[in-house]
Amino acid sequence: MADAILFDLDGTLADTAPDLAAAANRLRAEHDLPPLPPEALRTHTSSGARGMLRAAFDLHPEGDAYPDMVARFLVHYASALCVHTRLFDGMAELLDTLDANAIPWGIVTNKQARFTLPLVAALGLDTRACCVVSGDTTARPKPAPDPLLHACTQAHLDPARTLYVGDDLRDIDAGRAAGMPTVAAAWGYLGDEGPVTAWQADHVIGTPAELRPLVGL
Repeated sequence: MADAILFDLDGTLADTAPDLAAAANRLRAEHDLPPLPPEALRTHTSSGARGMLRAAFDLHPEGDAYPDMVARFLVHYASALCVHTRLFDGMAELLDTLDANAIPWGIVTNKQARFTLPLVAALGLDTRACCVVSGDTTARPKPAPDPLLHACTQAHLDPARTLYVGDDLRDIDAGRAAGMPTVAAAWGYLGDEGPVTAWQADHVIGTPAELRPLVGL
């Protein structure tokens, strides 16, 4: 039985895909390209700008155009990062239940702080989360354990009794490396790392409500 929960942000806590896809399509429009359907971009959301540029332009970080394109993409995203983003179905109710039972919960994401903090505030979670750790908070982002261990230190949590919930294989790898019980969120984006059941998470769940018994609710 765990005492606390840490959540990944994109694809686990919140559905950020619509706003990230909109930013990618605004960038495509700058290059006189037609918009892509959001579903063509959705599975790449957990990889952030790298995934969006790969899907929208077949552009990779080693490409010469990548630095300018990623900078422009991030300008578009920052200008409208919480227009259509919403908590996943059932997540608001779960967070209310955790708060009502004084069970700490926080956020650990690879999203840079300049996007994480305003987004978390726009979702009304900034004053509720016990910690918010971004991709540039520690020297190494996930799949390194550093952000998760930093979050536990900051919030005075025992890693061995804190669930980490994520929708990407690197979330599970990071949680395992941090000595935390891991939960794969099957409602998320899931990336292209093979079936979620093969990630060796301690638990695979289909809805946020399925976390309740894991913290004794």
